Amino acid sequence: MTGENLNVFESAQAQVKMAVDKLGLNLTVYDFLKDPMREMTVSVPLKMDDGSTRVFRGYRVQHNDAVGPAKGGIRFHHDVSLDEVRALAMWMTFKCAVVGIPYGGAKGGVICNPEDLSHTELERLSRAYIQAISPIIGPEKDIPAPDVNTNAQIMSWMMDEFSHIKQYNAFGVITGKPLIIGGSLGRTEATARGCVFVIEEIAKKRNINLEGAKVVVQGFGNVGSFLAKILYDKKATIIGISDVKGGIFNPKGLNPYKVSEHLAATGSVINYSGAKAVTNQEILELPCDFLVPAALENQITAEIANKVKAKIIVEAANGPTTAEADKILEKRNILVVPDILANAGGVTVSYFEWVQNNMGFYWSENEVNSRLGQQMVQAFQRVYDLFQARKDVSMRVTAYMLAVDRVAEAMKVRGWIGSKVEKDQAYTYKLA
Repeated sequence: MTGENLNVFESAQAQVKMAVDKLGLNLTVYDFLKDPMREMTVSVPLKMDDGSTRVFRGYRVQHNDAVGPAKGGIRFHHDVSLDEVRALAMWMTFKCAVVGIPYGGAKGGVICNPEDLSHTELERLSRAYIQAISPIIGPEKDIPAPDVNTNAQIMSWMMDEFSHIKQYNAFGVITGKPLIIGGSLGRTEATARGCVFVIEEIAKKRNINLEGAKVVVQGFGNVGSFLAKILYDKKATIIGISDVKGGIFNPKGLNPYKVSEHLAATGSVINYSGAKAVTNQEILELPCDFLVPAALENQITAEIANKVKAKIIVEAANGPTTAEADKILEKRNILVVPDILANAGGVTVSYFEWVQNNMGFYWSENEVNSRLGQQMVQAFQRVYDLFQARKDVSMRVTAYMLAVDRVAEAMKVRGWIGSKVEKDQAYTYKLA
């Protein structure tokens, strides 16, 4: 990893630049998209249970809203940084664009360790953060959602606080809420389920029988655990699972339901009976059909990419593969299904939740899952068709080409990009 640039925001900018170049767009498009349109940094004072006061740093970044209101999660994590939030907001713009939903990208975060906070401190922090960013969010402006270390309960507090500020029930300001206050059926497992739809489609394209296919899941939080269970129910063989403390491996397969019970009882997947212990690096290097990184950014580095033995990597996490690793994997003919496609199920069902809130009419779980499947399969087909047609770029680049083209078209018709500036160079390559 020596000398490798692990700045996720710079990596995200490079991905956009590559798509702009491949599309033959004017650099004005890149100038619009390389930086967020709006950033807010807030200091959040919090009265602790012992009577003392601590000040937490928080962020909300809105990358681009040419296609629609900004959309993106809020994470509570001790490693949150402004560059990380910028990158995640940018990825959200293109994630929404690649699946064709009318949102732009946003992201938020607070530098904290939720495990160090009591239940009441966590509630006060959630409410105080929303108070701080309330001027720039709203059902028609920017709609937050859960992310790392935030959940439906935290979303409830945030929605309630915003509703107090506005003096009416603003259910549509937040997605990922409990059902009783406007949440959507199917939302909790939506990211995992959307990823499974993508895995099923790429398995068909690559003639891999999903029944019996060997799968490694790195990360066993909300996304990783649901994904492993859904694939297990489809008769895939889950041979490896990991969390932040380490991993477990069994070539004959693991039962993710029982692993979840072990995790609930012990706080980790490690020391699970009937499995071999592996390190967090070794889990990424296991021979398998599908490697699914479902944790944080920058997990598959150049060093690890040289040792990966998976046939296909499907990115359930945001930005798990570094730029240098991407190049190595492409040279080694290891297909990577990119994050902006593979993990777009969460924001897709968040969009469904927002639509249901706006209508005041709620769908069955079957309807939610059916609509999600249609959206994910159509998006996958668009990306894969262009990938096959071009043959000179990776699936990541083709996904970005489709997404950037959609956002650029919206900016153009809105007049953000002058036609005189664009007419000579823009849109020289027409997408199918």
